Amino acid sequence: MNGDLSWRSFACARRAVRTREICCEELVSHFLERIGEKNKHLNAFTFVRAGRALEEARAVDRDLRRGRDMPLAGLVLAVKDVICIKDLEVTCASNVLQGFRSVYDATCVARLRRAGAVIIGTTNCDEFAMGSTNENSCFGPVLNPHDQEYVPGGSSGGSAAAVAAGLCHAALGTDTGGSIRQPAAFCGVVGLKPTYGRVSRSGLVAFASSLDCVGTFACTINGAASVLESMAGLDPLDATSAPVGVPRYAKELARSVEGLKIGLPAECFADGLDGDIRRMLESLIEEFRSTGAEIQPISLAHMEYGIATYYILATAEASSNLARFDGIRYGKRARGNGSDVKRISTRSRTEGFGAEAKRRIMLGTYVLSSGYYDAYYAKAQRVRSLIRRDLDAAFEDVDVVLTPVTPSPGIRVGSLLDDPLKMYLSDLYTVPANLAGLPGLVVPVGTHPSGLPVGAQFLARPFDESRLLSVGQRAMELAQQAGGFA
Repeated sequence: MNGDLSWRSFACARRAVRTREICCEELVSHFLERIGEKNKHLNAFTFVRAGRALEEARAVDRDLRRGRDMPLAGLVLAVKDVICIKDLEVTCASNVLQGFRSVYDATCVARLRRAGAVIIGTTNCDEFAMGSTNENSCFGPVLNPHDQEYVPGGSSGGSAAAVAAGLCHAALGTDTGGSIRQPAAFCGVVGLKPTYGRVSRSGLVAFASSLDCVGTFACTINGAASVLESMAGLDPLDATSAPVGVPRYAKELARSVEGLKIGLPAECFADGLDGDIRRMLESLIEEFRSTGAEIQPISLAHMEYGIATYYILATAEASSNLARFDGIRYGKRARGNGSDVKRISTRSRTEGFGAEAKRRIMLGTYVLSSGYYDAYYAKAQRVRSLIRRDLDAAFEDVDVVLTPVTPSPGIRVGSLLDDPLKMYLSDLYTVPANLAGLPGLVVPVGTHPSGLPVGAQFLARPFDESRLLSVGQRAMELAQQAGGFA
């Protein structure tokens, strides 16, 4: 194998595989070596499928020799440990599911495998995808490859860290309130949350069913586009998947952004945003303006209620979805409780769930309880509609919306464990996309004076991922031409 392939894009690997410069088995072996070197420090992976991944790589090599067309041949992929892979443990980083093995592949996994992707392992995350720092895991915290005193973000921090550290070409994550986009910003990679319904949720362990989305991390826009193209589309196993055609995303990246109208929400650039992040985004905006883009101020009047709305609705759905993990239907059963079902369930859940999962289950149970349902849950649903209307109105005048991703460039390890409210506020700029079901993309645009990466977030109309990806491609090009805004 020529040189270190860890930072080469999937596009480079695909060309090399198709020209027989290398084979898939060599690629997988290379990434396995990198994981062996780096994962013990980063803790990005929960399980590494060394033997199975090599077998699958050899099968891809055989199929290529036989002339089979596989668009993802050469892609080495990691999968967040909340997505089912047949015959592999899916733990959701929780003691509740330790030892549980899936008997089937999630639809997104099955589609990516058929396209030639090789799954190298599963990645660490916050327990049941609940958290913004990837410290709420029974496997321990994940560290940021750029600075190990900082978290990689959450809940898909393991996937973001694995891509950023060159342990795979791409990784699947899930995004319920920003769990792909925030880690992408913290780790300096591309993070794509598709439109709700664009990618099947069949085989995804649910956190909040009306908000959860399967998406992807990659080092390049092309890599994210290729993965989305292969896994998107209607699925009869998921009633919420949308009957909308899937474009050829990778081929549409050259789409012109001439005449692009970019909306800037005043609420996203108000007090509380780090000054250096603001300056870097303003530099990006000026670069877009110089290319002929029209920059238009907009208002998202109800954005200030986004965090409260999200944490009412998400915890309510979590309390319902996680009720099945009781040591009887699903999950590890506590010992020594005889035949008393209530005691078995109570002790199993007490022992199995971590502190953050318990907090959210209790919050959700409270807002759904008699006497509080109308005051909290029903009101939050109405505010959700208002937030969606604000965004719908904005997209009548603009093509994309540009916002920060996080108020600060990073979170130090351990700094928010005793301050969950501050942790929740880090989702301020990301939750509106989930509440409205919109696609969101984060791309790296420079380096903060602290040395940490900074990302920019773009939102688009439902199912307009093509425009989102082409705009993200242009943003990365502009940042590169400027030498990275700093």
